[in-house]
Amino acid sequence: MSPIRVLGGRQAVARASRTGVSEKSPSGPTGLRLAGVAVLAASLAFVSACGGDSDEPSPAASSPAASGSILGPIAQATGEPVKIGVITDGASPTADHTNDNKIVEATTKYLNEHKSGIGGRPIEISLCETLGDPSKATDCGNELVEKDVSAVLIGTSGVVESAWKPLNDAKIPVMLYGSSDPGLLSSPTTFTLGNPTFPTIQLPIQVAQDQGNKKVTTVVIDVPAALHSAQEVAPPLFEKAGIDYELVRVAPGTADMTPQMQQVAANGSDEVFIIGNDSFCISAMNGLKAVGFTGTISAISQCITDSTRTSVSGSTLKGMVISATAPIGPDSPSMRLYTEVAETYGKDVDLSFQDSMIMFIIMNGFQTATQGITGDITPESITATIKAMEETELPGAAGLKFRCNGKAIPEEQAVCVTGGLTTTLDDKGHPAEYKVLGNTPIAN
Repeated sequence: MSPIRVLGGRQAVARASRTGVSEKSPSGPTGLRLAGVAVLAASLAFVSACGGDSDEPSPAASSPAASGSILGPIAQATGEPVKIGVITDGASPTADHTNDNKIVEATTKYLNEHKSGIGGRPIEISLCETLGDPSKATDCGNELVEKDVSAVLIGTSGVVESAWKPLNDAKIPVMLYGSSDPGLLSSPTTFTLGNPTFPTIQLPIQVAQDQGNKKVTTVVIDVPAALHSAQEVAPPLFEKAGIDYELVRVAPGTADMTPQMQQVAANGSDEVFIIGNDSFCISAMNGLKAVGFTGTISAISQCITDSTRTSVSGSTLKGMVISATAPIGPDSPSMRLYTEVAETYGKDVDLSFQDSMIMFIIMNGFQTATQGITGDITPESITATIKAMEETELPGAAGLKFRCNGKAIPEEQAVCVTGGLTTTLDDKGHPAEYKVLGNTPIAN
């Protein structure tokens, strides 16, 4: 019996060929592949039916698992499975997250074989795809409540709040990367592994201060998941920092942004910060070049993919400081672990998708946060165990530490992390070494 089941009978189909890239060497310049509208605001398994692929070799027999690799020693989960829900967008009209599904399967196998699952029991995943549709996201939340899952993990999603609400109403613990939704961030049964203001607000402020810039215009994709942070949260924080701020909203799918970028060039900004997926950011960057903008350009990590590197000049990309939600690319312990899990337990996983590494971090973070759980494994016991965890390193996150006791940001008790990751691009648009910024200890 496969440890992953698909709700509603939807089978995810890999679309790695969409990018034309499948780079798996951890030492190579892997792309920052991300379509993630959901992570714009802060912020998730190869799916098989019961029985799986009979011709696939056993991971335990074929992997370095048995020989003391980076995966660690065998620590096999046994007994009655623990049902955990996972929500991804699958292949939506705006983004393809089917690679995330492959990582869910691979990571589940890894955690069950090397980390004793949850409380020594194997993890059994129930997967539901939203297809980027709010109503389907709500259905996913309700379906998982009906499936009596013990917790739910949500990957990069443009409709995360719709999926989250029925789960929160049922007091089922949810772990995800992030959101800017005030209700989600104040939930006592929700745990986010990203600082909601770091990638989209604290980073451009820091870049402006470092460069001596006086005015920042944020160019943002006009979708609700991205707008709240840029429109509601950012202005007072920029004002507090003494930096002028302006917001330009652009509809998804706008191929020629020259008119909007002309507006930016005329408003006196000496820095532009871009929030969108790669195609959106390509249009924005090329629009800025077309109007002769000579100031600082910064962006969220979702902007930088192989498509960006082939469509935007190296002179534009060189030196660009970007936020980083996951340390994709340069060789590091995190990238080596991610690669080993994907190649040992996965099949045809595209390691250039940043969203998929975020899914990997969420799954490992959840397992780490629930270590030591004893007795009956229920939504209530999982919530209590996560809240009682000590501060520890977040697996796969380049040294970031997390603690989910509600004190990272007291007014937003769901947040488990302070600070975040940044990287600077070279003249080919590839990330250099990742740096942890502002990851201060979380009080008892």
